Amino acid sequence: MIELGKIQKLFIIKEQDFGIYVGESMDAGYDERVLVPKKQVPEGAKMGDEIEVFVYKDSQDRMIATTARPKVLLHGVAKLDVVQVNRIGAFLDWGLEKDLLLPYHEQTRRVAAGDSVLAALYVDKSGRLAATMKLYPYLRQDPPYVIGDTVSGTVYQIAHNFGVFVAVDDKYSGMIPKREAQAGFHSGDVLELRVTNVKEDGKLDLSANKKAYQQMDEDSESVLALIQEEYAGELPFDDKADPEKIREVFGLSKAAFKRAVGRLYKERKIIIEDGKIRVLASE
Repeated sequence: MIELGKIQKLFIIKEQDFGIYVGESMDAGYDERVLVPKKQVPEGAKMGDEIEVFVYKDSQDRMIATTARPKVLLHGVAKLDVVQVNRIGAFLDWGLEKDLLLPYHEQTRRVAAGDSVLAALYVDKSGRLAATMKLYPYLRQDPPYVIGDTVSGTVYQIAHNFGVFVAVDDKYSGMIPKREAQAGFHSGDVLELRVTNVKEDGKLDLSANKKAYQQMDEDSESVLALIQEEYAGELPFDDKADPEKIREVFGLSKAAFKRAVGRLYKERKIIIEDGKIRVLASE
């Protein structure tokens, strides 16, 4: 069976001035053969030869084969450039003459010409190949990583009830759980993350935070700098403030903020009084 979106080895069963027809066998019927346009026919190819082709649909919605290699295959994931955007969606350069449609309803963020997006290739309800940025079903679950490893990943979707979904190495399934997703993540962000758990099904739990002692150092420095630069050295609330207020100002959980403030207090860099935090002058 000839399948859309895949590279297949097919036999040349008929030659025409405008190209060749290929099929799974030499006696393939009319409905079991696909055209390879003349400009795509390998030099020296002849009747009976077996050639590798990629099958998709042309602008008139007809099955067609090409010897060109697309940048992504069916159910695969790849970063593709946005060529243009119109009323039905965005069109991606996937290495073939006809650009690949990324419908609006398959976008996890609005894209513009010149953007690069991580997308998967699937067959839509009308039987055409299309792209989606909703990658969860297409990511692999056999990562080579263990707890504690540092990995790179692309944020592809944010679900406020669950967390931040990440494509590790742009191919493995990972997530920053809701409890860890304190900062302002956005679809398309490329992050350096730490593996905190490898689940039985192969999915990765991730954290944008470093190990506790390293993270506390960084949090303390950023809290101190922000109080000095944005609040002239005096923050109008302390570590008993509402968690949402703390997250809005510092991008930290209340627990992380309290740890950072505690570190600064022990180092005598701040004083906490009257519901405020004030930076002490350096000696």
